[in-house]
Amino acid sequence: QVQLVEFGGGLVQDGGSLRLSCVVNGRILSSDVMGWYRQAPGKERELVARHQMGTARYADFVQGRFTISRDQGRNTVYLQMNSLKTEDTAVYYCNMKRYTYDYWGQGTQVTVSS
Repeated sequence: QVQLVEFGGGLVQDGGSLRLSCVVNGRILSSDVMGWYRQAPGKERELVARHQMGTARYADFVQGRFTISRDQGRNTVYLQMNSLKTEDTAVYYCNMKRYTYDYWGQGTQVTVSS
């Protein structure tokens, strides 16, 4: 059973930075698509960033501010978030797509104050 656990959420001021970590209880395969999503209150869950076969893709609203990376030796995926804005406040979820399966972490709260 694949499990994903997120760390690193918290409260930060507008313009600040946070780094989220997602630890997988097993190997991350090269073919796995690793992603970060977020869900703000009253809104649908949306893709933030995705990392697949060495290529990273970002939602327009985080382009240039967030960086996704993966350390397969540590079975960990990171989301470095810089220049945070109040509208980035949400629960952030780690996601793994392996073959036809989707796995999710429990989420970590990120709150950006003005």
